[in-house]
This record gives sequence, structure tokens and C-alpha cells, in this order.
Amino acid sequence: MPAVFVHGNPETTAVWEPLLAELAGVRSDLICLSPPGFGAPLPAGFGATQADYRDWLVEELTALGEPVDLVGHDWGGGHVLNVVLSRPDLVRSWVSDVLGIYDPGYRWHELARLWQTPDVGEADVVARFGGTAEERAEALAERGMSRQVAARVAAGQDAAMGRAVLALYRSAADPGTLGLGLDMERAAACPGLAILATADQAVGTEEQRRRAAARAGAQVAVLEGLGHWWMTEDPARGAAVLTGFWATIP
Repeated sequence: MPAVFVHGNPETTAVWEPLLAELAGVRSDLICLSPPGFGAPLPAGFGATQADYRDWLVEELTALGEPVDLVGHDWGGGHVLNVVLSRPDLVRSWVSDVLGIYDPGYRWHELARLWQTPDVGEADVVARFGGTAEERAEALAERGMSRQVAARVAAGQDAAMGRAVLALYRSAADPGTLGLGLDMERAAACPGLAILATADQAVGTEEQRRRAAARAGAQVAVLEGLGHWWMTEDPARGAAVLTGFWATIP
């Protein structure tokens, strides 16, 4: 029964490497999936909306042939929830660090609102995903990603990622579009864990994250003092949280 990791924006699978190194001694069935545009090619005709990424992940998990322990970060955490809400038969357990965005009181962070704005968003992604890899890595490090990981992630950033960013955030701009209209309570069909990194300011308040976790029937793991890229800041602590959660699953 594999553990499947899905990253978000503006990332590649490199963001998981420190965490996977910590988990390697515990599990040998670790799989990373790259959403189209985020370290994987963006196919012609792929819309890069929430529904498109949900359907992509459903197809990938179906191909594995058995329910998985599904772990998602950032938009990867959103894709995870959208699969759990619609196809719980593909999942043994799930972990997400973005449950706060599913709270009715959540409002998108400043950068997301920028990407959701016509013309302004286009100008930002040209600047953000252009330039040199060194410049892109520095921008990620300034936002909290460890420098070693930032260099590897930056090498995989390109114009296709920028196009995917705009399409994805714009597909979720209107109230009620998160979760593709499905009730969060449906997530309780599988054991779930909400990662609550206390210094992460992008995914809602602590109250919003706890409310959403309660609705989803999920446990809550608090990572005190860690930020959005907790898996690069303290991978040992992150690995301990995951292994502790998996140990509770029958």
C-alpha cells in the first residue's frame, strides 16, 4: 500500500526530498506524483483547473491498483481533498496542510488574488518564472523554502508552470468553488490528518484550519513555529508526524 505525495505551487517533487529521506527507513513504498505543469509537462488541451487536477490524480491513483496513503502540500493538498471528497475508494488515508482554505470564512492570500486578476497575473508570472534559476531560487528562499531545495525547485520552474498557476487559481476564485461543491464532511470516509504549521500565513487562520479539520473528521498535528514549507524546514519532525498518524490506521 504505497504512500503517495503530491506537491503544489510553485513546486516540483524536489520539495519532498528531505522528508522522503527521513521516511526511507520506515517505508519503501514512497511515490511522488507531479501535477501537470508543476515539474511535469503541461499537455496540450489540459485546462489546469481544480477539476482537471482532481481527474488527473484519480487516473494516477487508479493505475496504482490499490488504496493509498495520500499526502498533499499546498495545492497538492487541495487535489488530495478533492479526490477524497469524490473518490474515497482510492484512498486508505489522507494528509493535507491546506484545510483552512475550505473554511467558509477563508479569503485568498494577496499573491493568489494577484494571479486571479487579468493582466496583472500574467505580468507577475512572466517576471516570477522568467529570469535565471538563481534568481528564482532566491525568491523561494526569501519566502521560507530551504536554500538547497529552492535551487532544485527553481530549476524546474518555467513558463508552463506560470500558465498552470493562473488557470488553477482562477478556477477557484469564486466563492463556493473550493471542494468542487462537495461537503467537507465526506472526507471523514477515510482517516485524515490536517497538518497545522503555525507560521504558515497562506492557508487560513488556526481557527479556520481547525474548523475545517473538524468538519472533515481529521486529526490535527501542530507543527509549532514551522511555515508553509515545513517539510524542508524540519523534515524529521514532519516524518515523525506522518509515521505517527499512519500507525493509528488499522
